[in-house]
Amino acid sequence: DGARVNTPDGWWLLRASNTQDVLVARAEAKDQPALDRLLAMIDDQLEKSGLQRGPQAAH
Repeated sequence: DGARVNTPDGWWLLRASNTQDVLVARAEAKDQPALDRLLAMIDDQLEKSGLQRGPQAAH
C-alpha cells in the first residue's frame, strides 16, 4: 500500500498513514550521502504533486 522506488542508493516509500491524515515516507540507504539523495528525490516528487515535506519523526 503505497509507492516504493528502488535506486542504486537504496529505496524509498510513500504511503498514507493508517492512523493520521498524513503521508508517511520511509527511506533506507547505504550511507548518509545516499540517504540525502533519496530525501531529495522524495522532496522532488512531493513538490511535483503540490506538497511539501513536513517535520520528521524522531527515530
